[in-house]
Amino acid sequence: AAAVAVYKQWIPNTNFETASNWDKGRIPCASDVVHFEKDKVVSVFVRSPHVLTDMYLPLNGELVLASGAGFAAFDGSWDPGCNSGATLRFADAEHRAWFDPTLWQAVSPGGELLPGGRTFSVDEERVPCRYDDVIFQPETSFRVNVDSSRRVIHLRSISLMGQELSSPEAWAGYLRGPSAPLQFHGNGTLQVTGTGCPDKSGCACGNAPDGHRICTALLGASGRQCPAPACQSPLQPLGHCCRVCGATISLDFTPDFDLQKYRDRLVQAVLSQYAGVRMAISKVHKAQTFLGVIPRSSTPLIQIVLIDDEVGVQAGTAAEQMAADIMEDIARHGEALGISSGKMEVATGSSFSRQAGSHALSRITVGTVLGLLFVVLLIGGILFLHRKGKLR
Repeated sequence: AAAVAVYKQWIPNTNFETASNWDKGRIPCASDVVHFEKDKVVSVFVRSPHVLTDMYLPLNGELVLASGAGFAAFDGSWDPGCNSGATLRFADAEHRAWFDPTLWQAVSPGGELLPGGRTFSVDEERVPCRYDDVIFQPETSFRVNVDSSRRVIHLRSISLMGQELSSPEAWAGYLRGPSAPLQFHGNGTLQVTGTGCPDKSGCACGNAPDGHRICTALLGASGRQCPAPACQSPLQPLGHCCRVCGATISLDFTPDFDLQKYRDRLVQAVLSQYAGVRMAISKVHKAQTFLGVIPRSSTPLIQIVLIDDEVGVQAGTAAEQMAADIMEDIARHGEALGISSGKMEVATGSSFSRQAGSHALSRITVGTVLGLLFVVLLIGGILFLHRKGKLR
């Protein structure tokens, strides 16, 4: 849901039976030697019994054994499926970062993957937001780097090892246990609040201070380069790492605005008519400046991002048409919906400029700045002549 908590599940694990956690890409067998790096901290969940030739353990770590799991020494008998006698090293999990959007997925409260829909999240909101519920899959171990630009990372709840921790007291008790330091490392601290978004107009995600970490992780996974958009002047949505072709709409709202109801209205009445368009909608904070330079404050607004699957000169054209329909609906019903005003910007493959309204706004801004400079110079000139005695 857009206005209430979203469930986000951590994807990687440090399980013993996960083949990708071993440098040979397979699970160790009887004639193998298992090697955990001496100085690497690990928490490893073991689901079943294993026979091994030898095992080197880390100085600091834990093996979490499921019922019936364990280890035994290889007795030397022939095993037709294991005659390699190789040394398998456990992969380094230190680099898996909390603020990597590729390591999270949206799920249902029960942990099932949500079906691929027509809506998406801007990159900052793909990582757990302050009112989200975080799920680590039951019967899995993990290690995650929580380095952050914030001292505290707030969440609604955290579920791990099949246990939901939804109060500050329950989470504080877990942090005092032996597993937490092995699972979470870095300079940030996770804090469970147990409270959801209190505002029906939605709540901002809160990940903007770590936006640079999110984009670095995302672009690192894709070759450190945003894809080249087809349009000459692409748009830069707030909270998104790369520029896009399509359309953005910024809405100013009143206390009557309900984000969830409006999202449902757009999905059912407008988005359903455009097969190739995807939509993101959320509350964001836009920085305000004085004269376009001096930071002043930030103001909340509802951002709608529309992109489509068109290519070449048609890129963004379907999104532009849908944005026009939304603006028309706002003109007719905006007051009843709690929307006081809306601004649309468009960038398509067939257009070399943004929507004309944005250019008009830019010209007004430049004119205002030049006018203020002229007034300052005029007042300065008058004061100078007055001090010289040439003007009374």
